[in-house]
Amino acid sequence: MLIDDHDTKSPASHQQQLLDIDEAGPSSSGSPPPPAFTTTSSPSDRVDFADSNYFVPPGGEEQGPPPPDFAPYEAEYFEEAADGSVVSHDPHLNEDGEALYRFLLSQSQIPPQLFLHVKGQHQEHQTRSVRRIDDRGHARWATETESVTVHDFDFHIDVSQYILQKPTQWSIPDEEPAYRGNMKLEVEGEPESARRRVWKASRQERKRASMWKREREMRGLPPWIGSPTPVGMPPPSTRSVVGPPVHAEMYENDVLKSTKTVRDWADEYCASDKMLKEFTYRKVVYGWNFSALEAAVAAAVKSTHYNGHLTVEFKRRGDQVHVRADNWLSRTLSIKWLVVLLWITLLYPFIWLYKRYAHGGGGKWEVCGGAYALKSWKLIDYTNTGIINDDAPPPFPGTLNDSTNTIPHFSASSLNSKTLVNTQMGVAEVVGMREGEWFQMWEGTIKRAVMGRLKSQVLLTVPDEGPLPAALMLDGYQARPLVSY
Repeated sequence: MLIDDHDTKSPASHQQQLLDIDEAGPSSSGSPPPPAFTTTSSPSDRVDFADSNYFVPPGGEEQGPPPPDFAPYEAEYFEEAADGSVVSHDPHLNEDGEALYRFLLSQSQIPPQLFLHVKGQHQEHQTRSVRRIDDRGHARWATETESVTVHDFDFHIDVSQYILQKPTQWSIPDEEPAYRGNMKLEVEGEPESARRRVWKASRQERKRASMWKREREMRGLPPWIGSPTPVGMPPPSTRSVVGPPVHAEMYENDVLKSTKTVRDWADEYCASDKMLKEFTYRKVVYGWNFSALEAAVAAAVKSTHYNGHLTVEFKRRGDQVHVRADNWLSRTLSIKWLVVLLWITLLYPFIWLYKRYAHGGGGKWEVCGGAYALKSWKLIDYTNTGIINDDAPPPFPGTLNDSTNTIPHFSASSLNSKTLVNTQMGVAEVVGMREGEWFQMWEGTIKRAVMGRLKSQVLLTVPDEGPLPAALMLDGYQARPLVSY
């Protein structure tokens, strides 16, 4: 979210804050230190942040075997009115891991809603005269001044229509703190024999993971991209989203892997007998640099000479699926007005203590989900592109190996409308719409909506620069071709 009058930290202070975090260690001195996690990345499976237009290698469960053909289990569920989340207390989903897995796959076919909210408002001081009666019964007029918030414009743009349809199933990396069946954040290491190795995440690990999660969402990176690590230095470190460029070989990102799949987590959840257990499946939208796009929209609004309080924010709806235990207490806690009643009667604190500390109380699984791309890169066979070596695609920013960083000669026809690019993993082609293309398409509409003081809760789905449907019915009317990007 971007708010124009909100004080933000400078890039240097943000970077220093991340660099000042100590190395993560065990949560208590009496516990043995966790073993080192197995390195699952190669030099080609890395992301370079030297340029905002970075290549994101594939991850999640996309490279494994495809999900089996299945008939979705028609489970009982309802949708939360506030955020569109799906909630189910179906007994079969709490007992059969296969049924839960297939239910999650069926829900993943419904992409989350993503829209851009642009709002502008300002404060006005209004003066009014009021009639008052004093202690003696005499009437007199007094002047009052009050501050009133005036909404200048408030509209939403639908971005969900640009989401690529096929989601990628992902599972939380072992080294990332997450709720793995208990009521505390944990990390998972290599098992010793048949024993599972799980530790409570330390404060440093939790803080570092939380900061990187926020930055990852701002950059529009998928969940399998880990926090940046300087080459030759141990983690943690990173640089600011809006910080100055750094050398291409200085910061790289490992593609993180998990030892468990979505199906494995579903089986583990169903095997638990906790009374207030809950399984959460998150739908993540990635591919666009949301932070840069919000800044571009804000600049477009300010170019209309608007100087009020501006809010530009990407919002999501229907991005979570919750499966909860099938018992009276769990169902009660899913009803908002009953939870309020429990607070009024002072019963909820005791339920919270039972859920938090009792052995068979509560347990949360927030370990997996589906990733939906707005833009992704598809590796292609370079030999079948019809491009000769002299007309090879340009190297991706940060992938040059020579010290001069000289881009080789190539013709405009070989770029295939600038969708082909060289990466460390080979030639890749962009799939989907880039954020710059989207902004160029909607920039004029956003400016006109601001100047026209548009206030509407109906999502805008089509930019207003195209030909009108009524005009296309006229004989002789020819629509001007749209600008190609």
